[in-house]
Amino acid sequence: MHSTVTGSGFWPQLDRYAIGLSGLCMVHCFGTTVLLALAASAGGLLLHPLFHEIGLGLAILMGGLALIRGVLIHGYFMPIGVGSVGLGVMIGALTLPHSGGETLWTLVGVGLLALGHDLNQRATH
Repeated sequence: MHSTVTGSGFWPQLDRYAIGLSGLCMVHCFGTTVLLALAASAGGLLLHPLFHEIGLGLAILMGGLALIRGVLIHGYFMPIGVGSVGLGVMIGALTLPHSGGETLWTLVGVGLLALGHDLNQRATH
């Protein structure tokens, strides 16, 4: 199994994909805020709760797999600790109303999760 997760293909690139997903989340959050400021009706589509729940589910799944994979390869727990805090902040932000700082806390969580993936990627290489 060790050669499968360290060789070429999908698994070794999982942290990169997860960082990309974090970036997409940041773009979504910022874009939604801008869209809401410009056109409330267009922004409403992106604010649908299902959109956020699916995105968070993907972040938890991809983030969890990538960070656990990293611990199995390099044995360092710092990346999974930082990433887990980021996921926790993202989950907490999902419970806030959109006008109650949800965007700010989501961006903080996404940044911490991306940092965890970056630390994981650096420790793996």
